[in-house]
Amino acid sequence: MTTNISTPTDREILSERIFDAPRERVFAAHTDPALIPQWWGPRRMTTTVLEMDVRAGGTWRFVASDGDGREQVFHGVYREVSPPERIVQTFEWEGMPGHAIVETISFEDLGGERTRLTITSLFHTTDERDGMLAAGMEGGLRESHDRLDELLAAQPAR
Repeated sequence: MTTNISTPTDREILSERIFDAPRERVFAAHTDPALIPQWWGPRRMTTTVLEMDVRAGGTWRFVASDGDGREQVFHGVYREVSPPERIVQTFEWEGMPGHAIVETISFEDLGGERTRLTITSLFHTTDERDGMLAAGMEGGLRESHDRLDELLAAQPAR
């Protein structure tokens, strides 16, 4: 499987990936602070969950560190949490404050222990969207999804 990434409008990035796991497990991987560090971010980074209050109005904050001690910090606010179907949240890199993205994450049950994960990222401007793409977002997202696929495959069926 691979993550398909497109730009359906001048302010959006759309990504889709099918996972061989029930949507409850894919949703749990996005909402369990113990699972996030096992798949979130590129392999060269270690992710630490500093805060994760998964409810409408709750906040999240993650730190991704590389082997040289450099850190990237990300945070956001959950706007909607509808288990196991949908999460709407903001996503902001603290290195560029004031440029929060609105992410809508959908978990579609395809039956047969398969789930389609769709993420729509809405930016303020086309330049912000294009800057994210130029910064390597596609590679990082695909690698995160590969890691998520590995985590889901390693988990025992429930």
